Amino acid sequence: MEIKSNEEWTNCIEKAVAGDKEALERIVLNLQDMVFNLSLRMLGTFPDAEDAAQDILLKVITRLATFRGESAFTTWVFRIATNHLIQYKKHMFAQRPLSFEYYGADIENARLEEVPDLTQNVERFILAEELKMSCTNVLLQCLDAESRCIFVLGTMFKLDSRIAGEILDMTPEAYRKRLSRIRGKVADFLSAYCGEYGGGQCRCMKRVDYAIQNHRLNPAALDYTAATEHTPEQRRQFKNAMEEIDDLSARFSFLKTYQSPERTRQFFREFLASASLSAVTNA
Repeated sequence: MEIKSNEEWTNCIEKAVAGDKEALERIVLNLQDMVFNLSLRMLGTFPDAEDAAQDILLKVITRLATFRGESAFTTWVFRIATNHLIQYKKHMFAQRPLSFEYYGADIENARLEEVPDLTQNVERFILAEELKMSCTNVLLQCLDAESRCIFVLGTMFKLDSRIAGEILDMTPEAYRKRLSRIRGKVADFLSAYCGEYGGGQCRCMKRVDYAIQNHRLNPAALDYTAATEHTPEQRRQFKNAMEEIDDLSARFSFLKTYQSPERTRQFFREFLASASLSAVTNA
């Protein structure tokens, strides 16, 4: 059941801290998609996002009794999540850092005409859509972790600058200035190189085989096109507050949100039914 107000959050938290398993399950169910989508944009791949989302939600559960209501509960959760994700070093791109220069050179220098058909009988338009979602998500890895977090909070979750500044421990003014610079940097890259969201030469349909050859796309494992996308109404539920959206935001329509994968949902179903729950909540 969706939690819609601070009063409902407070009621659920009090019950969960007192040992009410149903209240705790309701809290987790209301947070897991939000935490998964933040993790996905910060880390770049579905498997890494699933692992990190589980870690974050376990942290929330174990720290639930320390929530003092000095800010909105979702703001408190975002702070735990962003601190975890900025410091997270177990994901693939922590070992293989990217840059806009590298990404641009790869687009310019790829010899697409030399790569054979590698689609493995999967429809090319499906693979192109998967590549588009994956590529624009991985593009965020060209930003350092804090800049990536600022971009995601401001552009995807559209948090008010006061709330985002509180989460990241910076003034609203500093947050807005950095968000503007980062948005500009991403938009400049898309304008220069991306044919899907800008005026560049890169077209996902033409790069499918190249992406498969370089292990960036696997026709047998399509994460984005297989995921359940949230409706606009569900996306609105993620926002603590809305700020005015400037014209630049329209360029970032690739920041879709998804339901967290079944593996993550099953993990918490089993965890909430397990004997280890009491040990974790009493930690």
